[in-house]
Amino acid sequence: MNKYKSLAVALAISCTSAFAQNQKIDKKVDSVLKLMTLAEKIGQLNQYTGDSDATGPITPNPNKLKDIKDGKLGSMLNIKGAKETREVQEYAMQSRLKIPLIFGLDVIHGYRVTFPIPLAEAASWDLAAMEESARIAARETAASGVHWTFAPMVDIARDPRWGRVMEGAGEDTYLGSKIAFARVKGFQGKGLGNLDAVMACAKHFAAYGAAIAGRDYNAVDMSEHTLWETYLPPFKAAVDAGAATFMNSFNTLNGIPATGNAHLQRDILKGKWKYNGFVVSDWGSIGEMIDHGFAKDKAQAAELAILAGSDMDMESRSYLPNLAKLVAEKKVPVALIDDAVRRILRKKFELGLFDDPYRFSNAARQEKELNSPENRKASLSMAEKSIVLLKNENQLLPLSKTLKKIAVIGPLGKSEKDMQGFWSISWKDDQLISLYQGLKNKLGDKTELLYAKGCEIADSSKAGFDEAVAVAKQADVVVMAVGEALDMSGEAKSRAHIRIPGVQEDLIKAVQATGKPVVVLVMAGRPLIFNWTADHVPAIMYTWWLGSEAGNAMANVLFGDYNPSGKLPITFPRDEGQIPIYYNYLSTGRPSKNDKDINYRSAYLDMPNSPRFAFGYGLSYTSFDYSGLTISKNQIHSNDKIVVNFTLKNTGKYDGEEVVQLYLQDKFASVVRPIKELKDFQKVMLKAGEQKNISFIIDKEKLSFYNQALQWVAEPGDFKLMIGTASDNIKLEKDFKLMD
Repeated sequence: MNKYKSLAVALAISCTSAFAQNQKIDKKVDSVLKLMTLAEKIGQLNQYTGDSDATGPITPNPNKLKDIKDGKLGSMLNIKGAKETREVQEYAMQSRLKIPLIFGLDVIHGYRVTFPIPLAEAASWDLAAMEESARIAARETAASGVHWTFAPMVDIARDPRWGRVMEGAGEDTYLGSKIAFARVKGFQGKGLGNLDAVMACAKHFAAYGAAIAGRDYNAVDMSEHTLWETYLPPFKAAVDAGAATFMNSFNTLNGIPATGNAHLQRDILKGKWKYNGFVVSDWGSIGEMIDHGFAKDKAQAAELAILAGSDMDMESRSYLPNLAKLVAEKKVPVALIDDAVRRILRKKFELGLFDDPYRFSNAARQEKELNSPENRKASLSMAEKSIVLLKNENQLLPLSKTLKKIAVIGPLGKSEKDMQGFWSISWKDDQLISLYQGLKNKLGDKTELLYAKGCEIADSSKAGFDEAVAVAKQADVVVMAVGEALDMSGEAKSRAHIRIPGVQEDLIKAVQATGKPVVVLVMAGRPLIFNWTADHVPAIMYTWWLGSEAGNAMANVLFGDYNPSGKLPITFPRDEGQIPIYYNYLSTGRPSKNDKDINYRSAYLDMPNSPRFAFGYGLSYTSFDYSGLTISKNQIHSNDKIVVNFTLKNTGKYDGEEVVQLYLQDKFASVVRPIKELKDFQKVMLKAGEQKNISFIIDKEKLSFYNQALQWVAEPGDFKLMIGTASDNIKLEKDFKLMD
């Protein structure tokens, strides 16, 4: 038997085995469902929080533990730890049917070991590394008795004023879809039931990232075409990756709250996509339909939510007191209750909780897994990959390790907690590495480290400027640490002005005026605006919030032990007035050809259309040359493909990685297409002087889009192929045709 036949047989056996396993679980679910009263069924649709780490208002409930014993609860969130989860699960085992609880937690970018924020990880463009960071987070989480993470957030976001931009993968649908798939695979590993896997939760369904004015929880209004073309594909990627759960979003979509939106949850998710996981509301979002003006009270909110397809009520206390009455009044069919319960019970069986409710609550495994050296090493590697070099005039970087004196200046220079970033889990014995400590670890006693805070992050006082300037004058090089505090980006952290806060940029000006070489490190959870710094400072790195090993990672990049390879996953504007700004825009009937072309063109009178830093932008300590583009065919039919080849050469002095980006433009179509769209990329490692042949495949799928009827089609016509190092820095181009 040849290897292909062997593979086919193996796949057939695997599919048969999976089908048999699914049937077995279905029978178990049905057997439990038959034993349940209506009250017990409704209990499974109810989720309470623990008494800490709340992300919204908590409804007081002195009878919480009694409700668990009475079978009125299907899940709890914000309880962590092998001991703690075991103790609460014991109450569930006192219920009549002994149905175990699922424990959930917001594990967004690491559990005990913190990884870079998701937007920073997206800047790595390294899918394997992102899957591995989710894998490690899952191992630590599962070892602590938690079964479920409310991640990944896969919302496309094009407005950096929105604080939750830090939680996603940026502005691009293609990149976001690839990252969504990788992170789901990372969290769920080889499958639910394994002791190192947790249930993933794709959120927020849907279009939350398009909140009007970048204001959190605000309304969303868009065409069906934009919804399908831009905002839904990452969710479909999560479905394809096997995401166990979905979370609906706080926003209204075209006037309908997502929590009560049957079009989203029943027609698309559970209908067209045939999704068999369950949907949890966001915190209190069922009850919040009253504030939206969509429901008059919690009873109507419960009715609208369950009819629309929301299976579990997170903390709004709407389902438990109202669903039984709604069933009795025939406003809610019991079949819908059964469907929701069946989806939840299935996950409990898949997790193996019916066999052993305490199987994840293992103190010995928790002790071994949490904060291990291997996990911290992976966090360091991910942090290095996430740093984006924005500017490096006269090759100021990397710094020499023979420097005698280095000044660390800025309010984030010695900060540890801010390195953890928003949506992280706090620990009493956090081991977070500041920039200052990272430099000290790197240089030891060979280089004298000077320090001055200069100012606070958001204050208006310049009282510390004189000290900072005096310290800078003593140094050979100044490394400045500026940006946001960890609570300035994240949920409910929208900002109308996204400049570097306070007087930090004035501090940069004062230090730059000393004439000393200055390197600025910007630490933040979103794109910030820093035009003066971008124009005048010779070297700038964007370091986001990098997690547990932040300082060590920054030191490694500053001194060239890691050559930066990050590329921006989101556009950096020049001014808030340009927002929303993104690379794959539609051309108007009067396009501006350049930044000075404003005469009756689509342009601003007072600033260029172009961004400060474009999507896909990022520098390296080395240089790369693109040459020799060839394509296998200039014309193809829909069942054919084009093979693209070119040569990439490292022409600099350092080994380094380049993120090669492939963009396509459909020049003429039945629906106006973007000026360019990312359709593929590769991260390529080359030694100094090395060259490689790089290949891409262009097929019908890459040429397809949603037409006016929302059909996924590839239309015959003219296309442009573009390959480059950033969306605004195309190195190679060719035209080709798609024939009938």
